[in-house]
Amino acid sequence: MSRKDEFRHLMDMTDPATETFVAHRTLLFTVAYELLGSAADAEDVVQETWLKWTGVDLSAVRDQRAYLVTIATRQALGRLRVLGRRKETYFGPWLPEPLLTAPDVADDVELADSLSTAMLLVLETLTPTERAVFVLREVFAFEYAEVAEAVGKSQAAVRQIAHRAREHVAARRPRGAPSQQETRDAMAAFRQAIETGNPQGLLDLLAPDVVLLADGGGKIQAMHRPLVGAEKMIRFYAGILRSFGTVMTLEPTEANGCPAFLAYLDGVLDGLMSMRVEDGLITEVYYVRNPEKLSRLTEETPLSTR
Repeated sequence: MSRKDEFRHLMDMTDPATETFVAHRTLLFTVAYELLGSAADAEDVVQETWLKWTGVDLSAVRDQRAYLVTIATRQALGRLRVLGRRKETYFGPWLPEPLLTAPDVADDVELADSLSTAMLLVLETLTPTERAVFVLREVFAFEYAEVAEAVGKSQAAVRQIAHRAREHVAARRPRGAPSQQETRDAMAAFRQAIETGNPQGLLDLLAPDVVLLADGGGKIQAMHRPLVGAEKMIRFYAGILRSFGTVMTLEPTEANGCPAFLAYLDGVLDGLMSMRVEDGLITEVYYVRNPEKLSRLTEETPLSTR
């Protein structure tokens, strides 16, 4: 029996441990995803958390929610260090694995902000421990004592780490976050310009120093470095579509709590595109094309901070 089959079998059982785990499963996945930026690895963390949870004496656990998150955090920290080494040899820009999300995720402003591609990329610049402390404290509002238990540090050390992480994130996070409607308006205009082949309309929407990050992971053709500049971006897309004789269509959706596009080339799903908008102009475009990162684009993924 594989690990996943064993996990499903155990989850079919009904007992207090299972009931508690099921009640917090979405939270555990959300914590793991925030720490890893990978849904596949987050699912593995959830399974590992379950297996460890089945061996816990529940009568000795005061706060079962916090205990489960502690297990998941420690599992994620181990994976985070391994993933960090993998990213050092990743072909081209690395982007987090996108998740289709329900509209109510966007209604939770703090959760949606923490899930955005822009923010997940900022979190990538933290050390594993800084990332765990920041996510648990700032996103999930755990007490310092609970965070300290999860990362295996003293409360005093965690307070210092949290302060350092907040300063680091504040210095790097995008400023002047636009409203969801402002982003949707800019993206709707972008879609029209792409689908009607209007380069001037596209140029009017792009910031002069717009950055395009395309993640192919070496599995599919994509730029191996960021593309900077509006005119370069327009020439790049025009050249790709012309050389392959394809038609690009963009289907609006919600991914990681933000407006996004499912991008199709001649009717075949090619990737997930999301954007950063400032003052009505598109400043960053994130295009995930790596086929291994597109498995979560067929249905919404439940997420929660509770």
